[in-house]
Amino acid sequence: MAYLTDIEIAQACKMKPITEIAKTAGVDEKYLEQYGRYKAKVDRALLEESDRPNGKLILVTAITPTPAGEGKTTTTIGLADGLRRIGKRTVVALREPSLGPVFGVKGGAAGGGYAQVVPMEDINLHFTGDFHAIGAANNLLAAMLDNHIQQGNALGIDPRRVTWKRCVDMNDRQLRFVVDGLGGKVNGTPREDGFDITVASEIMAVFCLASSITDLKDRLSRIVVAYTYAGKPVTAGDLKAVGAMAALLKDALKPNLVQTLEGTPAFVHGGPFANIAHGCNSVIATRMAMKLGDYAVTEAGFGADLGAEKFLDIKCRMAGLRPDAVVVVATVRALKMHGGVPKTELGKENLSALGLGLPNLLRHVSNIKNTYGLPCVVAVNRFPTDTDAEIDLVISKCRELGVNVRLSTVWAEGGKGGMELAEEVVRLCDAPNNFRFSYEDDSTIPEKLDAIARKVYGGAGVTILPAAQKQIDELTALGFGKLPVCVAKTQYSFTDDPTKLGAPEGFTVTVRNVKVSAGAGFIVALTGDIMTMPGLPKSPAAERIDVDADGRITGLF
Repeated sequence: MAYLTDIEIAQACKMKPITEIAKTAGVDEKYLEQYGRYKAKVDRALLEESDRPNGKLILVTAITPTPAGEGKTTTTIGLADGLRRIGKRTVVALREPSLGPVFGVKGGAAGGGYAQVVPMEDINLHFTGDFHAIGAANNLLAAMLDNHIQQGNALGIDPRRVTWKRCVDMNDRQLRFVVDGLGGKVNGTPREDGFDITVASEIMAVFCLASSITDLKDRLSRIVVAYTYAGKPVTAGDLKAVGAMAALLKDALKPNLVQTLEGTPAFVHGGPFANIAHGCNSVIATRMAMKLGDYAVTEAGFGADLGAEKFLDIKCRMAGLRPDAVVVVATVRALKMHGGVPKTELGKENLSALGLGLPNLLRHVSNIKNTYGLPCVVAVNRFPTDTDAEIDLVISKCRELGVNVRLSTVWAEGGKGGMELAEEVVRLCDAPNNFRFSYEDDSTIPEKLDAIARKVYGGAGVTILPAAQKQIDELTALGFGKLPVCVAKTQYSFTDDPTKLGAPEGFTVTVRNVKVSAGAGFIVALTGDIMTMPGLPKSPAAERIDVDADGRITGLF
């Protein structure tokens, strides 16, 4: 049987005008700024002027990702459609895809099958230009920093201690390390430099955590870009760059309204990577979804050890959010891969391998339930090759933790395949909720890192290399020691080694570099071989993307 591709399904959908979706969501026309027929931005003033009570907040997360796929975004969208099918006023809030993965190996991030947000091509490509605005603001700051050094360096910036990088929203390993300012005195000061992918820029993190233009400007002003010869931090505020950067970002800060294939209102806004940054859509979009819906469904990137940990420990802490329920997405196929089965053998029943892989799911579930004190359900994204015996094993193991399992068939059936999950989520939203963080504000940076490694990863703690400890000491002395921590770590393992699948024990996580994102308001700890500029694979997805004479795009997935 031949299946339609995601883009073919999306292109066959008869979308509703965005004005109709806005009416469904309760957005008055005065707040709507249309970007064509099927996209719009919503003015942030709606949040201040609406007297609607906030709806329930549902977080969708997942097991540790594998090449077999888990379908977290697909499940998020299908759950929102399922909630609407059972009569609940629902809005979904997602991240915007980065062009790097779209043209690289991961593909788009607009869902899949019959649980997608549309227009799929627009969302996966330029969309409303938010990422371009973020990149422009990032690079304006870089240009003003180097110009300050060129024009006499009144602040005494040490060119060897410039920490701010330029960025581009593309996987381009060639730009990781560069030397610029060459060509003589008129062309700048020669120095080592580099590029991050736009979604790893602190501007992206600031953008997604800001609650208003005023908050955005305050955060931008605190961004540390370099250190002086005397070791004093230099900020964007010191460089007088904040007003111009905010001017570039003012329209981008308004959330983007689109729709699911079934017409559920969807905000798609912001997109920091969860293995590098905090991996959540914007605070403004989440709050707007909660203001407009009785149920707001959102997701956090990669597995629960990355996106969910950062959503709970960073985003919820800063924005005063409190989730009402959590969904952990898993597939039997991915769990068998965690149990040692190669991708080519995943279609065969293998209870032994499934049993070996299940501890990965159970650790994530236990973290949500026991570390964070939140009600939780497991959504098994069912494939046709999954056997009843395999499903029963997952159900029985989760039941031992006091957590229910619901089968999800949203890829094939859309919202209809998410109705059972939706019913359980509604029940959980009224269940006891003892939400807490995995560490306290007044813990030291090493204590916070140790708490995450033990309570969330299931390890024996952290190993902080001498250079990283020196950075921690310096940052603590500068007054940054009480900030939350954002661990940059491989998404493929609880450990910092991507080859260690399942649920390893007894390991330590090695912290090799620690820096401050003072504007975002957190400390970044880099572990393992994590990079802030990915590269393209041998056969990038870009090779298979095309557009015909009528402007119809093919090859996106």
